[in-house]
Amino acid sequence: MSNLHPSLNYMKAAPFEVPATSSAAANNDRNVQSVEQLVLDLCNPDLRENALLELSKKRELFQDLAPLLWNSFGTLAALLQEIVSIYPVLSPPNLTPGQSNRVCNALALLQCVASHPDTRMVFLKAHIPLYLYPFLNTTSKTRPFEYLRLTSLGVIGALVKVDDTDVISFLLYTEIIPLCLRTMEMGSELSKTVEFLEAFGSIIRRHLLFYMLSWLVATFIVQKILLDDVGLEYICATAERFFAVAGILSNMIIALAEQPSARLLKHIIRCFLRLSENLRACEALKNCMPDMLKDGTFSSCLLVGEDVTTRRWLQQLLHNVLGPRVAIQAGGGFDIVNHG
Repeated sequence: MSNLHPSLNYMKAAPFEVPATSSAAANNDRNVQSVEQLVLDLCNPDLRENALLELSKKRELFQDLAPLLWNSFGTLAALLQEIVSIYPVLSPPNLTPGQSNRVCNALALLQCVASHPDTRMVFLKAHIPLYLYPFLNTTSKTRPFEYLRLTSLGVIGALVKVDDTDVISFLLYTEIIPLCLRTMEMGSELSKTVEFLEAFGSIIRRHLLFYMLSWLVATFIVQKILLDDVGLEYICATAERFFAVAGILSNMIIALAEQPSARLLKHIIRCFLRLSENLRACEALKNCMPDMLKDGTFSSCLLVGEDVTTRRWLQQLLHNVLGPRVAIQAGGGFDIVNHG
């Protein structure tokens, strides 16, 4: 037995030991059964809280969780019940950390459904994102509310991650832009007090992180909307819409001058660049684009990590708005290339 081929080494185990491959398969079956039972538990009010918590932990490990959630009787109704149950504590703002954690676990499962190719469009056609809009409309700066907004934005972000004009059209005509702009504006205001907040220790810094992540996700959603032709046309159709978006982006640039974030700056520059591809918007940007994008304020930030893509986007933006000669001077001599 000592000279067995390596592929047969499992035969050297004790007589009643299960081979590794069989053990792994059995373990996988048990995991599937466990997930299926947790999905059934969602319909039991007494077991739902634990089921929400455990499923939110397992959602990345079980690839077919989204179809299972969508096609299981009563499951989506249970998740929506969790969402609407906290509407009464949104205004006046009385959301507790426990309530926030529980509803965010439900939102995490909805994000799973929103991101899966087999359930994304039926999720959209059922207008389920509309149930999240009241959360994005809140303004309380407490941690439970910020966690709620961030997780809600994550569901919308999952929808726009895959380029789909139907998704963009739905979000536009259900007025997602003003809700994202509100979050972006709140992030700009908070960043002005970041040094003051950091003086109070790690708890405040973690709270600040939620704000910054919400800021980032909301900007990403606006960027994805702009990158779609329908989205660009919608935002540039009226002066009011254009200046609302451009104004918030400009305020964010001013805030980033104090607290630089290369990742967020990349999204903002991409938004401005996309706006510059519309003739009327490009003309308006000549007068309203922040000077900090023209005077090299972010040169050192863009050099960190050798972010060639963002530097090229900025140079192309300056080229579109200011012309090639001025762009070379303003952009610090970065090469102008076509953007993707």
